[in-house]
Amino acid sequence: MPQADRLSSEAFYKAMRELTIERICKVCKGTYHGPEKLWTKEITAVSTDSRKIEEGCLYVPIVGARADGHSFIPQVMEKKALVTLSEKDLGDTKYPWIQIESSLQAVKDLAEEYLKILHIPVVGISGSVGKTSTKEMIAAVLSVKFRVLKTLGNFNNELGLPLTVFRLRDEDEIAVLEMGISDFGEMTRLARIARPKVEVITNIGWCHLENLKTRDGILKAKTEMFDWIQEDGTVILNGDDDKLSAIHDVHGIQPVFFGLQDTFPIWADEVENLGLMGVKCRIHAAGEAQTVHIPLPGNHMAYNALAGTAVGLAFGMTLSEICQGIESLKPLSGRFNILSLAGRTVVDDCYNANPVSMKASLEVLEKGAGRKVAILGDMGELGENEEKLHEEVGEFAGGLQLDVLYTVGTLTRGLEKKAKEKNPRLFTQHFDTLEEFLPVLMEKTKPGDTVLVKASHFMHFEKIIEAFSAE
Repeated sequence: MPQADRLSSEAFYKAMRELTIERICKVCKGTYHGPEKLWTKEITAVSTDSRKIEEGCLYVPIVGARADGHSFIPQVMEKKALVTLSEKDLGDTKYPWIQIESSLQAVKDLAEEYLKILHIPVVGISGSVGKTSTKEMIAAVLSVKFRVLKTLGNFNNELGLPLTVFRLRDEDEIAVLEMGISDFGEMTRLARIARPKVEVITNIGWCHLENLKTRDGILKAKTEMFDWIQEDGTVILNGDDDKLSAIHDVHGIQPVFFGLQDTFPIWADEVENLGLMGVKCRIHAAGEAQTVHIPLPGNHMAYNALAGTAVGLAFGMTLSEICQGIESLKPLSGRFNILSLAGRTVVDDCYNANPVSMKASLEVLEKGAGRKVAILGDMGELGENEEKLHEEVGEFAGGLQLDVLYTVGTLTRGLEKKAKEKNPRLFTQHFDTLEEFLPVLMEKTKPGDTVLVKASHFMHFEKIIEAFSAE
């Protein structure tokens, strides 16, 4: 059974061990309204989506920007949910419910309790760039030897992480959880739930600057996770990152560093960029060395492989087993997924973007076949220096051997201008909106082109991928 299909697997229907209505009330400090015969009944699942209700589950109504989950409670209970939480007084009803102060806080409290019940070790992953690709790498490595549950999609925040935890069942052996934040205090709330056995930080880069302001602010926010590590835990850090390399003690735990220097216990050399075919490198760890082919492109993937190696070693795996996992890695939609569409090689990297990842993706594009076409959109959450950071990416792009640059959005106007200034021979064109660009997409690109599609998620560049796919 593929790991990614766990939401629809038979395991989803099994009871969540010891999460009875009685325990839920106690953990959430709620008041139960319903028949006493259900008091010791275990729920089968937790759902915040009224469209995905399974018999016997707990429904948690979330008040969102567009809809209030409380309005769906009657139809949810008709679908045979066992019980529902509610921030509102539902009065006399024919179905059982638990009144609580905050649905979101209840979800977090329940997830923390459920992990305590299961005693499943958690690998917590954070960092400015590469969290998701590192998470995928680590899960691929560990899956060689263990049954692993990992974060799916963007379920890495204060609602998504608990919902990931609720997918765990007794047969799972390790949880690999991505932990995404944009402000101080968020990591504390996530790490309190996860209480990781192993903590991995990929790097401290330039993102989420609106709230965190500086790289030192990012470092402070990310390392809040250290306060919740298990006593016998392992801290794994990128030793080539200047901020992380300065950390020498985490509550008595000595960090394990990885990087491209032979002074680290886990390091790589002979890094060979194979363009869109991936990367080769030789990994040194535990007194051994082994050459591995990483099937996803970009030199930065060597760092992801090293992080996966460090985690594998922490769980007693051999270097041979670890390399087997690295070579089994599969791309994710929107995360440097290489597609053949409409006669073009399309690099779908449209899920998210920041200056570091944008530059890394452009470097990979440079090694593509045919005309090298970059379609770039605005990057979000960069704070007061957002214009300058976009311009720096433009100057970087202008220094590469690219053929065409199309920019879409408000902030990328400066990116396009700087790229043209750096390389007057580079063909560039700016579009204010995606709606303006989409009708001319096919005439602006040609069969045989290698096309990079990258922007922050709010730009909805997946519509570009859909347009290519429709041809």
